[in-house]
Formats: sequence, structure tokens, C-alpha cells
Amino acid sequence: MSAPETSITTAFQPSPQFFPLGDAAVVVQFGESISLATHLAIQSLNDYLGQQPFAGLRECVPAFTTLTVYYDPWLVSEQGHYLPYERVCAVLQQRLLSAPPAPIVIYHTVEIPVCYGGDLGPDLAAVAQYTGLMPAEVIARHSAPEYLVYMLGFAPGFPYLGRLDARLATPRRAEPRTLVPAGAVGIAGAQTGIYSLPTPGGWQLIGRTPLRLFDPAANPPTLLRAGQHLRFVPISETEFHCLSHEP
Repeated sequence: MSAPETSITTAFQPSPQFFPLGDAAVVVQFGESISLATHLAIQSLNDYLGQQPFAGLRECVPAFTTLTVYYDPWLVSEQGHYLPYERVCAVLQQRLLSAPPAPIVIYHTVEIPVCYGGDLGPDLAAVAQYTGLMPAEVIARHSAPEYLVYMLGFAPGFPYLGRLDARLATPRRAEPRTLVPAGAVGIAGAQTGIYSLPTPGGWQLIGRTPLRLFDPAANPPTLLRAGQHLRFVPISETEFHCLSHEP
């Protein structure tokens, strides 16, 4: 894991909305669209609750525009003296007023080697055809930006990255695959990401990395974390097999 180089704090005054999720969670919605300001507001509350948890807090799950807060209704209600949902909303409102601005932590950019096309990127030609670009230009555009890891989700260690070159936006496959290998790099709509585990999936697969994004025996178990930046580095199939130790 790369160490942070420096950090910059930015002020953001969130005006979130609260929604119940079942009888043991609150969804705190910070916005309707993906943005750096929304990301920082979510990280601010998430980090603050990690440092200053309230009695009954079980888990916080950040996403693109929301933070879902799971809690123990009995503990939150103080053994039935308060309504749990209303109690948690009141606590969260208080925490939002107290939470300091989230720092933008600038990490050394993580380089992710990717072998594009061929058997390792079977949908590269389909993406090229849909976008009207040559396969080489798809690769060049996909590997040019530095991406922000907005969140991990879907499977442990799966990074949702922003932002993809708009010319590369391609719909999901009409028929999802029953098994996508770990390390597959895909495009779905205006998003790009990396499959961390072998799972079913419908993203357009344009390449594959030999790096292991999730290792339950490692500490931490995920290669990436929200807030990091990464860049895709094209490699050959020979380099892929050397790095992955696959035959």
C-alpha cells in the first residue's frame, strides 16, 4: 500500500437527507451525482464516526453519494427509551456539525499493469466498435487518466473508479457472464473497475491485471482503498503471465 505524500483540507458544508433502510440502518444521502465534494463529505462523516462512534454503531458503508450507517436498535434506543431511527438521525445530525472537513489525501499513484485485448480482454473489440474508436485508441484513452477510487463494493476490494473518458462509455453486456476472472478490467456505462474475485458479471472486459486486489490473509486485505489514485499501465501477454505466474 502506498503511503500518503501530503494532504489538503477542503471545506464542504453537507446538507444530507436521511432515509431508513430496514429497522437497523440509516442511509445518509449527500447528493445525486458523483463528485469530489460529495466524496469528501462522505469520507468526513465516515472517518469521524470511526473515531467517535456512538453506542450501538455497528458499521458504516460509504458509496458514491451515500453513507449507510448500521446500528443495534436496542442499544441505540437505550433499552426502549427512544425510537431507534429518530435517535440515530439526531446523533448523525450532531456528528455532521462536529465533523472536521475531510482532507484530500494525495497518495503516490498506484500503477495497475493491464494486458489489454485478446483472451484477457475479450470485449475490447466490442467497445471499439460501439465507440467508433480503434482498439489501440481505446487502450490509450483508458490508460491515460489518473483515476480516483471513489469506493470499494460489489465484491471485497472491487474499486469503482472515476472518471472514465466519456468517449469510452459503453453499455453492459446484454448477457452477463456466469464467471468473470479476478483481475478483469471492465467498462459499464460511464464507469470502469476491476473485478477483485471470480464472480458473475456483465461489464465489458477490455483487459486483465495480474495483481491480486483482495487477499483475506493480508493486512490490509484489499490492495486499494477509497481516496487513492491509480493509473493503468499497458503490458504484454508475456509480462502478464510472468507477473501472475499463470501458465
